[in-house]
Amino acid sequence: MAFFNRTYLVLCAQAASVVMACCSLAADPPGSPTPSYVIELFTSQGCSSCPPADRLLAAIARQPQVVAVSFPVDYWDYIGWKDTLALPASSIRQKAYAAAHGDGHVYTPQVVVDGLVGAVGSDRDEIERAIEAARDRDGAMSLPMRLSHADGRVQVEVSEGGGGPAGVFALRVLRARTVRIGRGENAGRNVTYVNVVRAIDKLGEWTGSNATFDMPDARSDDEGYVVLVQRGTLEQPGAILAAAKTAGL
Repeated sequence: MAFFNRTYLVLCAQAASVVMACCSLAADPPGSPTPSYVIELFTSQGCSSCPPADRLLAAIARQPQVVAVSFPVDYWDYIGWKDTLALPASSIRQKAYAAAHGDGHVYTPQVVVDGLVGAVGSDRDEIERAIEAARDRDGAMSLPMRLSHADGRVQVEVSEGGGGPAGVFALRVLRARTVRIGRGENAGRNVTYVNVVRAIDKLGEWTGSNATFDMPDARSDDEGYVVLVQRGTLEQPGAILAAAKTAGL
């Protein structure tokens, strides 16, 4: 899909303790690997180049040491098909990355690794190079974090460490959805999307000390959560210092 230029908007974050839904979230079982990196895929049902990237993300997401999420964008809706999973917040996030990384361009399919390095979302080799380029940069994925559930609430425990301050964000994520695309470049195709972000809420700020954040446990059965601790601002996002996910994502 061709590059797309547009002035990015500001995504309004909710205040600490104003949170989203979750249904049954247990702590990671003993021996569960700590996530090593985060992959965000910006995709569109209206983009003929995206289905290979969607399939690749689905394969990557099966790895327990990876947090992988899909952000369907809405800026291709005008070419013939309105993306049924797209959120304005997804487009805003991608444009914020473009501004922060200094290139000013967004495109689909694009992957961003650890909030730091972009790559073509359908190019496995380029994604692997991006993973290496992001490794240990700006404190990426260096901070321990844990999710647990008790008394009808989800708790996020962030350890003491360097690199703060940083925002703590909860992403409500749909595990999988197959869409029959009726028009546009993918007309007639059935495409399955995994780990689709449906909402983003800011739980608060981590300042470098041990901290606990919580939210109501009210997700639906086909949803889970990803939690990110990320430096910078919503307009200029930086390195993802920590990430955790619920079972099944």
